[in-house]
Amino acid sequence: MKVFLVVLDAVIAVGLVVSIFLHSGKDAGLSMTFGGAGGSFGGTGVVQKNLDRITVALAVAFFALTVALGFVII
Repeated sequence: MKVFLVVLDAVIAVGLVVSIFLHSGKDAGLSMTFGGAGGSFGGTGVVQKNLDRITVALAVAFFALTVALGFVII
């Protein structure tokens, strides 16, 4: 049981890191500085909203699983 929870926690942690890296920044970087169109670099509104939902769900799952592991291991 403990091994399964630890492996699941590690998988969720990797998924959380990947989903955070997929987010676009507040600006599009150098393309916006020099007057380029930033629309091609950022995702669409629907994609960003879904990515936000996935990231929040993974964060909540990671938090809950980590707390549960703390109780199981002790």
